[in-house]
Amino acid sequence: MSASSKRIDQIAGHLNYPRAMLAGQVAIITGAGQGIGAETARLFAKEGARVVVADVDASRCLSRTLTRKAHDVATSINSSGGSAIAIAGDVLDDAYIAALVQQAADFGHGKIHILVNNAGFTWDGVLHKMTDKQWHTIVDVHATAPFKILRAAAPYFRVKDGAPRNVVNISSTSGLHGNAGQANYALAKAGVVGLTKTVAKEWGPQFGVRANTVAFGHIATRLTGAKEQGAFVTTPDGEKVALGIPQAVKKSGGAEHADIPLRRAGTAAEAASAVLAVASPLFGYVSGQTISVTGGRNM
Repeated sequence: MSASSKRIDQIAGHLNYPRAMLAGQVAIITGAGQGIGAETARLFAKEGARVVVADVDASRCLSRTLTRKAHDVATSINSSGGSAIAIAGDVLDDAYIAALVQQAADFGHGKIHILVNNAGFTWDGVLHKMTDKQWHTIVDVHATAPFKILRAAAPYFRVKDGAPRNVVNISSTSGLHGNAGQANYALAKAGVVGLTKTVAKEWGPQFGVRANTVAFGHIATRLTGAKEQGAFVTTPDGEKVALGIPQAVKKSGGAEHADIPLRRAGTAAEAASAVLAVASPLFGYVSGQTISVTGGRNM
């Protein structure tokens, strides 16, 4: 049987789930304490990955809730028969990034196979009123932090051991098309696309690393919920940043989801499924691409 035939049989076998698609792989998922990140962590674990749940620590938030969420996700995975650890910290902290990568490698017995750069939040403002702090915080969280994590994890990806290696950077339609009130977020998420392509070109030829971007549209999370619900993130210096979209702004757009062909928001589980697909053997010959998960929006 030819190598290509064997590969086709292997993929066909995965479609029937005779074994987990990510069996034996170690995956770091940032921002995995809730939302899309948490769903991705659970889904990866179901597919056999050993998951590192990374999320903000108590010193960077007014409540311990976020920290407990990371540990709760890991606990739920372990109690369901999977394998996970929670490593709490702030991706804006260089010391945390170093510790995250080292502890993940220890958890994986010296191996890391998948990195999903998902952590982030929005801090919106119209261009002429946006502060330097708003700008730099969002650019640092969404662009600088993924770069630093990739740089720290490079020794575990630039290896020739025959095992698959995947980088999945999370972007947004704001990064692909721009969005009013999100100059900082749009620039950072556009930058992620360029970062992904660079990783694919630098680490693909010798080491076989695949790198792709998943750009989400309207996914039902705390970032797209009603601002009046009170969700917030706290910056490193203690400033409270409200999350979500004001109800008045949401209603001003006319019929809800009218610009989405499927006429609904996506779920966090659907978003996570897209990340799994990109990281799985089913996308084994896909690298350097941006996969839009939008329900048809912006096509």
